[in-house]
Amino acid sequence: MNKKLVLVDGNSIAYRAFFALPLLTNDQGVYTNAVYGFTNMLMKILEDQEPSHILIAFDAGKTTFRHEQFESYKSDREKTPPELSEQMPIIKEVLQAFQIKETRIELYEADDIIGTLSKRGEDEGFDVRIYTGDKDLLQLVSERTHVAITKKGITNVEWFDEAHMEEVYGIPASHIPDMKGLAGDSSDNIPGIPKVGEKTALKLLKEFGNIEEVLNSSEQVSGPKLRERLKEFRDQALMSKELAVIHRESPVEESLSDLEYTGYETNDVRKLFTEYGFNSLMKHIGVDDEEQIEAKEQALEEFTFYHEKEITDDMLQSPAAIVIESPTENYHHAEIWGLGIVNENGSYTVPIDVALQSDDFKVWLADETKEKYVFDGKKLTVMLGWESFDVRGIVFDTLIASYLIDPSLSSHDLANIAERREMTSVLLDEEVYGKGAKQQKPEADALNDHIARKTATIWKLQPLLKEELTTNDQWQLFETLELPLALVLSEMELEGVKVDQEQLKQMGVELDERLGQLERDIHELAGEDFNINSPKQLGPILFEKLDLPVIKKTKTGYSTAADVLEKLEGEHDIIPNLLHYRQISNYAPHTWKVC
Repeated sequence: MNKKLVLVDGNSIAYRAFFALPLLTNDQGVYTNAVYGFTNMLMKILEDQEPSHILIAFDAGKTTFRHEQFESYKSDREKTPPELSEQMPIIKEVLQAFQIKETRIELYEADDIIGTLSKRGEDEGFDVRIYTGDKDLLQLVSERTHVAITKKGITNVEWFDEAHMEEVYGIPASHIPDMKGLAGDSSDNIPGIPKVGEKTALKLLKEFGNIEEVLNSSEQVSGPKLRERLKEFRDQALMSKELAVIHRESPVEESLSDLEYTGYETNDVRKLFTEYGFNSLMKHIGVDDEEQIEAKEQALEEFTFYHEKEITDDMLQSPAAIVIESPTENYHHAEIWGLGIVNENGSYTVPIDVALQSDDFKVWLADETKEKYVFDGKKLTVMLGWESFDVRGIVFDTLIASYLIDPSLSSHDLANIAERREMTSVLLDEEVYGKGAKQQKPEADALNDHIARKTATIWKLQPLLKEELTTNDQWQLFETLELPLALVLSEMELEGVKVDQEQLKQMGVELDERLGQLERDIHELAGEDFNINSPKQLGPILFEKLDLPVIKKTKTGYSTAADVLEKLEGEHDIIPNLLHYRQISNYAPHTWKVC
């Protein structure tokens, strides 16, 4: 086996990601920029290194054994931004999804954990690769251990092996603490010797060897002021070196065998990416391998459908679920692959060219009294509209219902909607068709089976989702606003719209002013300024400072979702302002950004 141990400085990579990327949030307003950058880096590490063993090390807290030697150690470091602190538990979720072990030890730093495990790895014949933004770890470079220092951006790194250490510093890796002892390190508040910089420190070490030899040879150093400082601050220099030395015998409980890495479950990572809106990272995980997909197919609920060669009266009943299948994202002029219909008579598929030539099917689609259940009625209406078919009678849209029930989710694939309700009736489209450039139309039997399963899933989900909407007091919103609006939008997409750009711009100005006033009112009612879009900051304001009743908690704190705020209406004047603020900030930008 290729024995390669990868050790990652978790705090360093998280900090790098946080400051390298603009503040990003998911649909719930949770900050995700550090999580996104960290995950991006983690995936690149796994791809580049293919480790047999891996661990992410974190600092356990601000107090370490080094503070017993020097109380001011790292005392000048700025407080961790709350927007970053909020993301650390989510980074732990990422590691759990990737099945990567992480650890921290009280009174020790991540550097000490990495130093200890890298030594164990070398002793057992591993190649060790370390990722960090902290140059202190360069002291670990050896024949078997190489260190990657993060540079500009997230995934750019500079690799240090023994040759590159000599090229850049001209001293052995083991003398990095000696350099810190002389020059100090402002980032860690290691004092060193005043007015001795890295360049002077390296020059002295190249000439005399280690720091002890430099200090013992102070009389031979050129420059009277430098000679005097070497004598005056001798003890401080030696203490500074000791602070910089990584402890390679730290009490790390994990053995190397505990860190063995066998990979991750694609579905676990996909679910996490979906929850936090990391859609751009989906392409890096791909779909499940053939064995996993085969196992899923075997686990699918038993299902029977009829593949007919013509449209029959049994199909054209009401109500009915209908699927017009096309996996293309841009559904204008998209190729349609097939048709599925499910009603009380059974489940049917029909070749799409047959359906599009059927006058009976055309009349049924246009009949307002024939109730139809769909998934993404806007897409279906537009696709058939380009085929000169008028679609009426859509009374239920699974996609819209799912969004209203779970607005925090960034993806509402039909298979995921079903899976969340413990239905194993259908696969993801990408598991059947492939993804991106690898997408292809499957054989007729497989295609018809997938279409039939999707249509039957819509049929089965309709009563479940309707009940959930009713329980949540959302049915009227769905029936009178969201569904009719989607159908109006489909007509607009087909016909086009004419807009008054100047009027939209003026609306934008007015809405910006209204948002500013609402923000000021909310801060006044709260008694302090805070980030209204951050649940981590809003939650304590509402439920601790203002002592409002806690409706629901999430794994990251108090829930401040729209349904929670709506239930709190009447409890405090701040709630109507928050609801109004969210309404404008969520939807208004789309009004004026058209221009």
